[in-house]
This record gives sequence, C-alpha cells and structure tokens, in this order.
Amino acid sequence: MSRQSQFKSNFSAFSGGEEQGPSVRQLKVGEEIRRLLAQIFSRFPFRDPILRDVEFTITEARMSPDLKSATVFVTHLGHDDIETYLPALKKAAPFLRGELAHAAVLRSVPKLQFQGDASLEQATHIESLLDSPQVKRDLQNKDSESDFSEEESKQDEAWGV
Repeated sequence: MSRQSQFKSNFSAFSGGEEQGPSVRQLKVGEEIRRLLAQIFSRFPFRDPILRDVEFTITEARMSPDLKSATVFVTHLGHDDIETYLPALKKAAPFLRGELAHAAVLRSVPKLQFQGDASLEQATHIESLLDSPQVKRDLQNKDSESDFSEEESKQDEAWGV
C-alpha cells in the first residue's frame, strides 16, 4: 500500500468514512479549463456539421483527483436534447485538448469527457413546481400557521406562562 493510499484510508476512518469534496487545486484547474473551453468554443468553428451551428454553454469542468481527466458539463439553449451532440463532442475532444494545450499553463492537459448538464432543466422544473397553485396554497397555509403560533407565544409570555 502506498503512503498516499494509506493516508487516505486512515483519514477516511478518522473522518467517519465520508467522501471528501474536490480540493482547491481541482476547483481552480476545473474553472480554468471551463473558461478556456468557453473561449475555444466561441472562437473556433467546428468542422463537424452537427456542431457547427450550435452554441454551447460550458457550465462546469470537474477534475479528477490526479488532474489527468476532466468531465465537462455542457448545455445549449436550443430545443434539441443535448445527448444528440455528445458523440460529436467526444469526436472533437482531441482537437479541443490540443487547443487547450496551446492556451493553458498546465503540466499536462487533461483528457476531456463531455456530459450533458441537466441542472438548468432541473431548476426550471423546481421553479414550475413552486409556481403551482397547490404549492402556493400550502406555503400560504404554512405562513398563516406560523403567524398563529407567534401570536400564541406572545400571549403566553404576557400571561407569564
């Protein structure tokens, strides 16, 4: 067992076995990769006709702990499903990695894996749920119940209870 893996196993036992989040280095490199890819996507037209007329938004780049691979989350504002573009993005990954090598100041440029980002769709779904009449009614009922309990507690204080 290497010293690093031994430290990780000892640390996870010490911390209750909980999984640790990304390191500061992973977050910084991921944000730099995201920023550079956004510039590359806006500057260079794709040769692939599937990707040529599509504007992508890169929402996040998650780095592996060894910084050798990055999962890039993409979305677009079109009506098509993002999953239809992922094979073409996978095919363009070596080109994008080469462009990153020219732009990034890193020891090694990570391998890129593209994944659709559903967070915007999830946020829209949650917002539509919160705007539904039933939820608004329930929230208003909850507010009126909390107002009632506040009045009761004020009366209890006045009576010395």
